[in-house]
Amino acid sequence: MVKIETYWEDLGVRQINREESRAYFIPYGDTRRAMEGKRGRSPFYQTLNGSWKFRYYASVQGVENGFYEERADVGGWDDLLVPSCWQVNGYDQLHYTNIHYPFPYNPPYVPDDNPAGVYVRDFNVPVSWEKKKPFIVFEGVNSCFYLWVNGRFVGYSQGSRMPAEFDLTGVLRTGSNRVTVMVLKWCDGSYIEDQDVWRFSGIFRDVYLLARDSHYIRDVYNKQELASDFSWAVLRCEIEAIGSVGVKAELLDTDGKQVGFQSAAIDGKGILAFHVEAPVLWNAECPYLYQLLVYSGQEVLRFQVGFRKIEIKDGVFRINGQAVKLKGVNRHDSHPELGQTIPVPHMVQDLVLMKRYNINTIRSSHYPNDSKFLELCDEYGFYVIDEADLECHGVLPATGTYHALTKNPAWRDSFVERAERMIERDKNHPSVIIWSMGNESGFDANHIAMAEWAKVRDPSRPIHYEGAAPRHQGSTETRCLDMDSHMYESIEYIENYAKDETATMPLFLCEYSHAMGNGPGDLKDYWDVIYKYPKLMGGCVWEWCDHGILTRTEDGTPFFGYGGDFGDRPNDGNFCIDGLVSPDRVPHTGLLELKQVIAPIRVEAKALEEGKVDVTNLYDFIDLSHVIFHWKVEKDGQVAGQGLLEGLSTPPHATETISIPVCWPKESESRYFLTISYRLNRETSWGDLGHEIAFEQFELPVIRKKVDVVAVDRPSILAREEDGMLTIKGFDFVHHFDLCKGAFTAISRHGVSLIQEPVVFSVWRAPTDNDRFVKEKWLEAGFNRAVTKVYRVDWKQEEVGSVTIQVSFSLGGHSVPTILSGNAEWTVLATGEIALCVKANVKEDLLYLPRFGLQLTMPAGMEEVEYFGLGPHESYMDKRRSVKKGHYLTTVDEMFVPYIKPQENGSRFGTEWVTVSNSLGMGLRFKGDEAFSFNAGHYGMDDLAAAGHLYELTKRKETFIHLDYKMSGIGSNSCGPELLQPYRLDEKEIEFGLCIIPEFKADE
Repeated sequence: MVKIETYWEDLGVRQINREESRAYFIPYGDTRRAMEGKRGRSPFYQTLNGSWKFRYYASVQGVENGFYEERADVGGWDDLLVPSCWQVNGYDQLHYTNIHYPFPYNPPYVPDDNPAGVYVRDFNVPVSWEKKKPFIVFEGVNSCFYLWVNGRFVGYSQGSRMPAEFDLTGVLRTGSNRVTVMVLKWCDGSYIEDQDVWRFSGIFRDVYLLARDSHYIRDVYNKQELASDFSWAVLRCEIEAIGSVGVKAELLDTDGKQVGFQSAAIDGKGILAFHVEAPVLWNAECPYLYQLLVYSGQEVLRFQVGFRKIEIKDGVFRINGQAVKLKGVNRHDSHPELGQTIPVPHMVQDLVLMKRYNINTIRSSHYPNDSKFLELCDEYGFYVIDEADLECHGVLPATGTYHALTKNPAWRDSFVERAERMIERDKNHPSVIIWSMGNESGFDANHIAMAEWAKVRDPSRPIHYEGAAPRHQGSTETRCLDMDSHMYESIEYIENYAKDETATMPLFLCEYSHAMGNGPGDLKDYWDVIYKYPKLMGGCVWEWCDHGILTRTEDGTPFFGYGGDFGDRPNDGNFCIDGLVSPDRVPHTGLLELKQVIAPIRVEAKALEEGKVDVTNLYDFIDLSHVIFHWKVEKDGQVAGQGLLEGLSTPPHATETISIPVCWPKESESRYFLTISYRLNRETSWGDLGHEIAFEQFELPVIRKKVDVVAVDRPSILAREEDGMLTIKGFDFVHHFDLCKGAFTAISRHGVSLIQEPVVFSVWRAPTDNDRFVKEKWLEAGFNRAVTKVYRVDWKQEEVGSVTIQVSFSLGGHSVPTILSGNAEWTVLATGEIALCVKANVKEDLLYLPRFGLQLTMPAGMEEVEYFGLGPHESYMDKRRSVKKGHYLTTVDEMFVPYIKPQENGSRFGTEWVTVSNSLGMGLRFKGDEAFSFNAGHYGMDDLAAAGHLYELTKRKETFIHLDYKMSGIGSNSCGPELLQPYRLDEKEIEFGLCIIPEFKADE
């Protein structure tokens, strides 16, 4: 057994020999390479990323002594790439848990069987470094580690997501060297790293060496002062040096033109000040960056400088004097194959997607991200809420209170250090606009100490912490915080807060609209209120991506795994599958919805009959000169006219009326829709020329002409009752109606069978993730087991050549009261068309229904779908801002939305008619008296409800059709407020009508 000090359970030891925290920078050898910012091209940088020798131990107690010796034999060890998480490389247990600690609660102690990973790397140091002062930097190691170089103990560190830097003077030599690292899975710091994540371990961020001058700049803090009218700015470059150094510094604009130069001899500490007239300000919409180059000895340091002022004035959050809405997402580091190891291209992929979907804010939930990510945020233009690596959510179930650790003086230094290390590293990033003191960790003296330290060190940025919300019942001493932050509050709550004159701080929704599975469905309702009140800052949707781990079944079928799929206990199942994009960054329809709702341009009808609309610029800083408007008029879904509008320059937060040269008949039997698409008129770093920012659609006013119905002579239809079956025959059709079941059991035309099972009424849907709480009540009410009880069936043949069938029925589940009762009138016309009019009464004390409508099963081959309604993707009552009314052609397969955990999906709200047919055009056309919701799929509701993963579904040959009077909305109740009242199907009296028309398209 290895003989080392057990620092991992000692609250008094968080580091041994670790350098004090500093701003992130890399020393370069010349100006050109510094400006390029490619650290691998610096002569003073050497990566240690790559292949390391690795041995995993199920317990640190099993680690052999002497493994760290310079000549230790590691030839038989495994090879492991660094950076990486060892769990995604076949070691240890993949484990997902949200709240509960994956070990017994006994702080600061962790299990004796504490897994360990030992890493060994041999490397060479160039002769040119002989007189340099060497350092080794670990940018992220989870959860703690011991470090040896050339057999000598160098130090210890914990705090997983912040860098640890060690001085290797006297240890490192030119030529061959060996570094040995022992990483432990758990330490006392794990009690305050209880985030809602997979519990990964290892050296998961970059490792590298730096060679510094003997006298060198240790830290740089770029502070700003701006005139009240922003006519000038002063940049104060505070420099901390080791020894005496001569320093020169120049400030360059984006074109490389020098706007300031200073020099000084600095012994210990000094300041270089730059006065800039008429500075170009930084913001997320126009992220203008100056470059500060600092020269000392052989080194050139580069810093990106963005001049901006953050303030809260009169309860309103402002940047550069302008009230700003934060349209954000919570983002975890998550890669489907690499875990929390995030390559730069993956970071760029996230940021480009966010820009394309109108997101301007990122909360680094719930720990600081890689420094390279913040550099990219500076450049692409994002507002970042930088959050300390601090969460102890599991304290609540373990002790009954959130506040056990934050009020414990023994943990004070551990808490404060989390803020200190984050702020020191990230203080120079213009993208960082708010410091967050962690997440879900209670609120008491230790958090207050964190915030007070932060305010002294950096008074330029406001302080955020949601754990101080009154509902958590922590300390009421919240003066150290600058905003009121809540998560998953109702829309009613935030509006009442905005109206409350005694609530003087702005309100920020650090988490809202939980995007789990099919959702969220309440975005527009939130943003209607957020836009209405200046005191409401905005919020961050939970969350950006699904945290699925790419894995395979025994037969090689790929799927994204979640909690419990790897034998991990305890786990929180698919609660990590709660993002706007899939693990491989395919946008969900929830992201499409968010894009529309938070769009920076709004178009509203002004005088549509004259082609006039109001354009509101919701950007905070830029006009609309970068936008071109594409407009299109469609007649019954077919393009009838289109054009472009250019040259708009509407200022931010202003509204302008524009005229669109549209032409359409004022009286017609057709319907006309105007769609306006706002697109980029130039290429940007994140979007191509023509990228659609958002759109709006209006139905144009038309006096509807009565359509002349051309009479078609048809022979009379024949109706015959035999053995409880009513057979209705016409010229080219035969329908069968079961008088006992009160349902059509066969519909056919020209001998082609168009249904496979009886037509039934349905109130059930495969529960969505956002139904996770109401689902239990639905099950108790028997919605999933509802069957039809027929009380009476009467039929008669009308003289005009039709058959009318009256059915008195009810729906109910086993051992539960009746859900609803009603009367259905079916009319079969001589054309074979079937008209339904149903009137139903829902039980008074019953919870709102998932849906109410018809369910049909069509035979194999019914794959083609044509409809007029909202598309091209799924839509629901409260999730339909990203769809357009139009004429769509699709397939049943294409309508299926492959959520990682199967659930209700693919419905089309606002459908006016739809045809489902085989490849020859033989099928059924459905037309509603009013717009209805429609769905078609190859999986039954029970199939979807029973499956935990896509691979568990067996595609059926038949096609299941749902024609819904209404379906309840989606909401975000998986971790948020209950579904809003307007989106519940809680009507007690329902009247619904539609037509079922056997159709052969070739005959139309």
